[in-house]
Amino acid sequence: MKAINVRPASRPKKQSNSAGSNGASARGSRGDSRLSHRRPGRFRARVQGTVNGDRGLAEALVNSKVFQDFELAFTEATGLPIALRPAETWRLPHHGRRNEGPFCALISGTSRACASCLQVQARLSLLAVQEPQTLGCPNGLCETAVPVRLGDRLIGFLQTGQVFRKAPTETQFGRAARQLEEWGVLVEPENLRHAYFATPVVPPRRHEALVGLLAIFAQHLSMLSNQVLVQQENAEPPVISRAKEYIQEHQTEHLRLGHVAKACNTSTFYFCKMFKKITGINFTDYLSRVRIEKSKNLLLNPNLRVSEIAFEVGFQSLTHFNRVFKKVLGQSPTEYRTQLLGKQ
Repeated sequence: MKAINVRPASRPKKQSNSAGSNGASARGSRGDSRLSHRRPGRFRARVQGTVNGDRGLAEALVNSKVFQDFELAFTEATGLPIALRPAETWRLPHHGRRNEGPFCALISGTSRACASCLQVQARLSLLAVQEPQTLGCPNGLCETAVPVRLGDRLIGFLQTGQVFRKAPTETQFGRAARQLEEWGVLVEPENLRHAYFATPVVPPRRHEALVGLLAIFAQHLSMLSNQVLVQQENAEPPVISRAKEYIQEHQTEHLRLGHVAKACNTSTFYFCKMFKKITGINFTDYLSRVRIEKSKNLLLNPNLRVSEIAFEVGFQSLTHFNRVFKKVLGQSPTEYRTQLLGKQ
């Protein structure tokens, strides 16, 4: 079996007011002005195959008896957590779940620590599109993701982790403690030490075997996902399925109701009525929510201006983006990023 290389994840960078070396300082600096009409996609991650994924399909797999039985067996046999995370959804996959690591559970309540973990998840999502990958976090723990695919379509990732590959040392703990202090994690030193050294240690050969086991199960989930997909397509009218696909593919463009209706070969009136009936929300609200979800991922990158992100996800003005973002999430994009990255 091919060995899995452990790549150390980069530490979260502090946000800078400078635009860097890409010469983008002028773009997006006018606040309420109309944004540039350059072609979208400059900051969009490009990977092989279709990586939009399908959250509904991934959730159906999570709720299946097959996955729940495997989850129970895996956690009982290994003492490690396991999760199935939809593609392009960057979140803490093991938080609050069975066998969550004691150290990770202890520090997860601090925004800077969460931001660091989320950046590891984001990088892992890019690296593990085609094959299993393992990354190390700034505190020395490892996280592994195994892709679940349906043909050329990425459905999600089977993940386990929050482990050391070899026994931690006092020197490692000292570095981690200083890092956490910088992040503002307030934990009693003895509690922190106990949690750090209570973290499971999985030697490389055993870790490789566990990754192989997950890869086999990922293939089984791939076959199961095809059955679930057929069931979903039968349950949802084809016109709505096609509309959702079209919206995902063209969300960064100046998309209108008529464009989607035409792509689905229906009248605008019929499509508008059908879309609201099936999804429960109107076309404009659905499109806004799709764009806002994409912007949440881009806000993880402290080097992108909010105005650049607004344009990248399809909004034509910064004012409109700010208004919709606050309506959907209850806070502005800047407030969301500040909370996430722990900026003062």
